[in-house]
Amino acid sequence: MGILIILIITEILTPIVLKQHFFNNSKAKYSISIIIHIILSLWVWIIFLETTSYNSFYDNPRHVWLMMNMTAIIIAIVIPRFILIIFHFSGKLVNIKNGSHIRGLTNAGLIIMTAILIIISISAFYGRFNFKTEEVTIKIEGLNKDLDGLKIVQLSDMHLTSFYHHKKLLQKVMEEVNQINPDLLVNTGDFISFGWREFERDDTILAKAKSRYGNYAIMGNHDEGTYDPYFTEADRENNILIMNNLIKASGYQILNDEFKTIKIGKARIALIGVTTEGRHPHMIHGDLNKAIAGLDSVDLKILLTHDPNHWAEAVTGKTDIEISLSGHTHGMQMGIITKKFRWSPAKYFYPHWNGLYKSGHQYQYVNRGLGVLAIPFRIWMPPEITVITVKKE
Repeated sequence: MGILIILIITEILTPIVLKQHFFNNSKAKYSISIIIHIILSLWVWIIFLETTSYNSFYDNPRHVWLMMNMTAIIIAIVIPRFILIIFHFSGKLVNIKNGSHIRGLTNAGLIIMTAILIIISISAFYGRFNFKTEEVTIKIEGLNKDLDGLKIVQLSDMHLTSFYHHKKLLQKVMEEVNQINPDLLVNTGDFISFGWREFERDDTILAKAKSRYGNYAIMGNHDEGTYDPYFTEADRENNILIMNNLIKASGYQILNDEFKTIKIGKARIALIGVTTEGRHPHMIHGDLNKAIAGLDSVDLKILLTHDPNHWAEAVTGKTDIEISLSGHTHGMQMGIITKKFRWSPAKYFYPHWNGLYKSGHQYQYVNRGLGVLAIPFRIWMPPEITVITVKKE
């Protein structure tokens, strides 16, 4: 109801602002601004009505897609309109005696409104599909020569509804993975956002990505069904079972607080995976001690753990795991990434939010994700395919 009231208010007041600002000065500008307003309004109301009238499972991919688009519209159109209205009528209030408005204030509101709309549009239609391959080298002291040059591709946080109308792009990512020709393909979780129905038949696309020694995955906190408001405890347990099957059908061996050993030449690798539940800041990490129970001597240990904060809590300085791979943060889907500088508001919640980190002889890499969550755009925070090459130091 609150959103409906805001929509109605902005729908009534925005044309008034445009008329008072443009009509007497330029009929052409007024006409153009009204046409643009009508087009954007049609878009807003179509999405709003479809979202609020949707009557099916909460985790139906179309419903999740509609909710994301509704959030984007509020950020890109409704809030900027509200800013314009505040600026314009503040100027009217200042000039209340002569009944005019401060044109500079209204112009400022129009500039801000246009800038937000342009930024969100570029970030939605281009930024979130501007896949970047990050190449990283990790040097391990005393690494077995048979593991020198080991190539690992890491994917994370697909949130498959991100590709609801873009299956060909998901297919393209899998093709890019195959072109890299990895020794190992790992996925650090969050295939979905709410529930298993979001998977649709994307397992048939994901299964096309191959690696020489196998594909391995863990479940993220979203994969556990944590965020579907209508799931009962039984629904969540059922969701976990179905998700395990869907991830396996996608070509992955899933690691639920367990390890798998892989023989490469005369060397042995242990791939360790822990589950993640809960929501920030109350994350619940799987049992790492259980995951490594019975693990004997190997040449390299690699941990898949969805939440990067788990590394400082349970791994570094507490185990002999050389490499930990995480995701989860998305880089908050906004920030600044250049060759020499990286910043995101995610750093205030996750000290290790993207990139390679080192403590002693232990390394952690945090992938910023392939998909989007809640908002269908990425502002200067491109989705990522990580290629990690392990070298002997």
